[in-house]
Amino acid sequence: MTKYTVVYEKIDDPEFETGYYYAHVPSLGLTTHGKGIEGAKTAIIDLVKLWIEDIEVSNNETEYFVSTIEVS
Repeated sequence: MTKYTVVYEKIDDPEFETGYYYAHVPSLGLTTHGKGIEGAKTAIIDLVKLWIEDIEVSNNETEYFVSTIEVS
C-alpha cells in the first residue's frame, strides 16, 4: 500500500453545480473532481488505481521529483 498526498479545492466555476471539489495528487500530476469531498476522494482513488495499472501494464519505470518554488 502506498500513501499519496491529496489536495482538495472547492470549485468556484459557474459550469459546475455547487458543492463540487477538485482532488489533486501533486506527486503524480493527477487531478479529477467529484461532488463533495467524499465524491472527489472516491474519484481520485479510482484515478490513481487506473494510473498504477497503466504503469504496471506498460512496464514504465519513471522517476518523479517534487519541489517548491517562491513567487514574488
